[in-house]
Amino acid sequence: MQPAPPPLTLPRPAPRPVLAMGAFLKNRACLLEHDQVHWSPMHGDLATPEACAALAGSASQLLHRAGRPVAAIAHDLHPDFPSTRLALSLAQQLGVPAHAVQHHHAHLGVVMAEQGCAAQRCPGGPVFGLALDGVGLGSDGTAWGGELLAATAQGFVRLAHLAPLALPGGDAAAREPWRVAASVLQRAGRGDQIMPRLGALAGERLARGVALLLARGSHCPTSSSAGRWFDAAAAALGLAPARQAEAEAAIALEQAATAWLEVHPMPGLPAPTLDLYPLVATLFDEADTGRGAALFHGALAAGLVDAARGAGARHLVLGGGCFHNRLLSRLVAEAAAAAGITTERPRAVDCGDAGLALGQAWLAAHAASDSGAS
Repeated sequence: MQPAPPPLTLPRPAPRPVLAMGAFLKNRACLLEHDQVHWSPMHGDLATPEACAALAGSASQLLHRAGRPVAAIAHDLHPDFPSTRLALSLAQQLGVPAHAVQHHHAHLGVVMAEQGCAAQRCPGGPVFGLALDGVGLGSDGTAWGGELLAATAQGFVRLAHLAPLALPGGDAAAREPWRVAASVLQRAGRGDQIMPRLGALAGERLARGVALLLARGSHCPTSSSAGRWFDAAAAALGLAPARQAEAEAAIALEQAATAWLEVHPMPGLPAPTLDLYPLVATLFDEADTGRGAALFHGALAAGLVDAARGAGARHLVLGGGCFHNRLLSRLVAEAAAAAGITTERPRAVDCGDAGLALGQAWLAAHAASDSGAS
């Protein structure tokens, strides 16, 4: 287990102490007390009994070190996460509210905490933010991950999002990028190409089964996840393995684009849009893998910033694990600057799920005492 990072001092104190349970992936809890953030060690993904037990132990230790009783336990909106169940149990034991925080709101909350933003004290009113990651439960019950939000500490409005992708087989699509590539082919009216293009990679029997699911629209939940769009683009360009380690396809796509752009200018981009289906469909026939990877990065950044500009953003917060991608981060910042928009991302805290607990704690600390109680 990785050791806990040192305490973090925030520019503005929180109005009440909160224990936050963090994310399902790369779980790390934190205690927010006044202007101090005390972290637990990294527990990893909460898919094992050992990780869940470690989180429970860390929660107990953080509560013990608190200088006064916590006013709330913050957790992810997803009701089935072990961290949520633990939060509900602790809240009941302590007689305090359990406060559910939507995943992408929490990603933006990390930067709000670092900047000392609360409610209308943020300059210019709500914080406009892009939250890009693999997945998080949305307030409508669907899987989100490519979001433009206008947020305060009390809530958010979903202003825009990437076009939803059908995920044949559900969670299996995150492990097997070729599935989302097949989804793009089906949407483009090219379902008959799934077998010849992807059968050798996935295995003919499995590819045939996915093609059938897509044709029937069966077992194909949708997600606006930026991470899945990266997977689709990488698979279309032949950069994705049949079964990936975490973010393996996205990393390969970034590396190919970065290498190509070192010796070439950015290709001409299509009109900015959050609907990436037409672009990714063309990548199946792109002869230059690096050019196609660069084109995807540039088009994604342009579409996101255009949506933010259209919403009236003059300052844009960037959060979520996709901003570990240095090329995407740079392209978004450059496109934003060209549109007269400044950008801010987490500085002292991980932009992905490892830092999510801080956003949960900050938002819960500024909520009304009975808001979000479970």
